[in-house]
Amino acid sequence: MDIQLKRGLLDICVLAAIKNKDSYGYAIVREISRFVAISESTLYPILRRLEAADCLTVYSVEHNGRLRKYYHITDAGRARLDAFAEEWKEIMAIYHFVTQEATDDE
Repeated sequence: MDIQLKRGLLDICVLAAIKNKDSYGYAIVREISRFVAISESTLYPILRRLEAADCLTVYSVEHNGRLRKYYHITDAGRARLDAFAEEWKEIMAIYHFVTQEATDDE
């Protein structure tokens, strides 16, 4: 898969993983891994990029004597998910065009 396309899709997957409930790194990896391969070393740069883009915020909570970072989706992050849903319609139309069998050429 094209690296830029995959990068954008992983960003969307991270936002989708936290859209209903704040979560932390390991849990996000576990959630996304059900659908696409992702490691923690891939996740953390995505989280930093999404935070810089104001798509999520970060806060810490003590857990078993350590601070655990939790990620919360922002309104901008939700808007990005909504925009993706609209863009996906166009992507699917392109997919159908590319994969259709050539019946008109015969």
